[in-house]
Amino acid sequence: MIVDKIKKREPTAKRIQNKVDIPVGKWVKCDKCKEIIYKDSLRENLSICPNCGGYFRMHINKRLESIIDEGTYKKFDFNIDTTNPLNLEDYPKKLKSLREKTGIQEAVSSGTGKINGEEVVICVMDSGFLMGSMGIVVGEKITYSIERAIELKLPIIIFCVSGGARMQEGIISLMQMAKTTSAIEKLNEAGLLYISVLTDPTYGGVTASFASLADIILAEPGAMIGFAGQRVIEQTIGEELPEGFQTAEFLLDHGFIDKIVERKDLKNTLSKLIQLNKN
Repeated sequence: MIVDKIKKREPTAKRIQNKVDIPVGKWVKCDKCKEIIYKDSLRENLSICPNCGGYFRMHINKRLESIIDEGTYKKFDFNIDTTNPLNLEDYPKKLKSLREKTGIQEAVSSGTGKINGEEVVICVMDSGFLMGSMGIVVGEKITYSIERAIELKLPIIIFCVSGGARMQEGIISLMQMAKTTSAIEKLNEAGLLYISVLTDPTYGGVTASFASLADIILAEPGAMIGFAGQRVIEQTIGEELPEGFQTAEFLLDHGFIDKIVERKDLKNTLSKLIQLNKN
């Protein structure tokens, strides 16, 4: 057969393979423009896509770094831990895994600090920890921070991001709405300033309690804000809702929030509001 007469060509040298060394975990994809972005470039740009201007969610530490004057943040020392009231087998394992992954203990960090020299109490929520859901510890930290603001006679700023109540903790998670709301009322009676900053997303029990009870409500561009999702609301009321009705821009037009502030301007805006309130 002719095939048998064909002599196989032996390679004179080993074929050289070109390998591109791309570090794992150094890149991220923008959900809006679909571009691949180098993570370090994203961090340097306040977690905003350099191509389309889309906002990424911020880690607690990065948020504090962008808002609080360097070296002034003093975290409140809480000796409390999340409980497991429903005795769910996977819940403690999930919490342990998230703490290792995110480097934070819970979905909120709180303490005192200065914003352009103005001393405040500040709480920052993080969507990376169970979607910023409000359980026992989150509710207690928010309430304690409000009470400390009253005691210290300082304005309080809360950066909100949440999917709602933490249902792994059952009805106790829902009770945090009443507890935080009651604390806000005490703050109001004390005549102290409260500013909430709604970031993407702010939903559920957080929206229905402390997030929407501020003297001044700010929001980041494009933030999704509401109580329930669009599909749930449409099924409940049996009506079709307008496109984008839960965006910060729509809510600004309808009086739910006071101002949309770009991330680069947030620090100066907050300090100016504090100064105006003092005067």
